[in-house]
Amino acid sequence: MQDNLQVSMDEFLPLRDVVFNTLRQAILTGELKPGERLMEIHLANRLGVSRTPIREAIRKLELEGLVTMIPRRGAEVAQITEKSLQDVLEVRRALDGLSVELACDRITSEELEQLKQACDDFEQATQTRDPRKIARADVALHDIIVQATGNRRLMQMVNNLSEQMYRYRFEYIKDESKHQRLIEEHRIIYESILQKDKKTAAATAKLHIDNQEASITEQIRMERQRH
Repeated sequence: MQDNLQVSMDEFLPLRDVVFNTLRQAILTGELKPGERLMEIHLANRLGVSRTPIREAIRKLELEGLVTMIPRRGAEVAQITEKSLQDVLEVRRALDGLSVELACDRITSEELEQLKQACDDFEQATQTRDPRKIARADVALHDIIVQATGNRRLMQMVNNLSEQMYRYRFEYIKDESKHQRLIEEHRIIYESILQKDKKTAAATAKLHIDNQEASITEQIRMERQRH
């Protein structure tokens, strides 16, 4: 485990939630690597807490699909497999296509302004070369589109996928050669929603996911060959 894993205290949150958020963030950003064992005593010592909040956090992370329990080995960070990637992105592809189509009809002028600004913010974030900042800007942009649908059930479904999605997106965003393509796809989605062009908006939103899937699948296969 890397030495920069540390608990950031939040006076408003119970310790178990702080520990959970710390471990989840470390998994999502790849600080805790896929397949890495989560030893309760080791994590407790690293974070300066007892084993109880560690155990509770691991249980919650298992429910989110970020941790796997292996017989006789214990908890480990869930692998990013082609199947898990495909399962999540298939659903997200459909939801994103639906989101942009609904946004074409329902987005307010204020939300359009926010979306335009989010495109600019994302482009600026890529110049920092900080994957966390870029991922945050990307999530913020997509959140505006989902909010613009006004469909609570859809928001809920996207939200349920968001943690797994963030993990895959982070892998994609770390590849700087893909940044220009992401910027262009965001612009096309914005322009399509502005013009109320549902067909182009949905096609680009789906292409956005397809490109992500192809890129991460290639990374997974290369990783497998290395081992």
